[in-house]
Amino acid sequence: MFNTHIKITGRSIYKHPRRIGRIRKYLSNDTCQTLIHAVLSAKLDYGNSLLFGLPDNSINLLQHAQNTAARIITHTRKYDHISPVLQNLHWLPVRYRIDYKLMLLTFKALNGLAPNYILDLLHVYTPSRCLRSSNKKLLHNTNYRQKTYCGRAFSYAAPKLWNDLPLDLHEVTDVNIFKTRLKTYLFSKAYSVG
Repeated sequence: MFNTHIKITGRSIYKHPRRIGRIRKYLSNDTCQTLIHAVLSAKLDYGNSLLFGLPDNSINLLQHAQNTAARIITHTRKYDHISPVLQNLHWLPVRYRIDYKLMLLTFKALNGLAPNYILDLLHVYTPSRCLRSSNKKLLHNTNYRQKTYCGRAFSYAAPKLWNDLPLDLHEVTDVNIFKTRLKTYLFSKAYSVG
């Protein structure tokens, strides 16, 4: 079902950087990066939280499009390793961009910055007796029998990702600080920094 969407999005993303690549020699690095980022971010992030839990082979087309854009900006050859290039550009890989969007939406819902229908899908974990986990601001995990489709639902994915975050991220109340710390956390996770 999502494969058609991914193919259309991947082709759409892929063709724009290729066109920019044809005129790359006439653009400065900053101009090229701004141009590609404007095209790439909007298309790559549109509805990407729906792609949570898809297998890697489904996400690879979008990742390939992001890699192509990064290669055009940095003049990197086709067979050079791409992780250092993405790291230098401070771009999260597609899988981590999906997680970022989901965790940001969860944060907004828990802090009254998202619509109520999203908050209704989340349930704060309150243990029946005093435990160490009582003050960690965890969410109640929903268990589904069928992991394929239900395991990708927001009500399942959000608590799973939120509970895996470090405690200091749970305590942040400002959305801009949360975005910065979340990206730093995911960046270090994606590229195994520190």
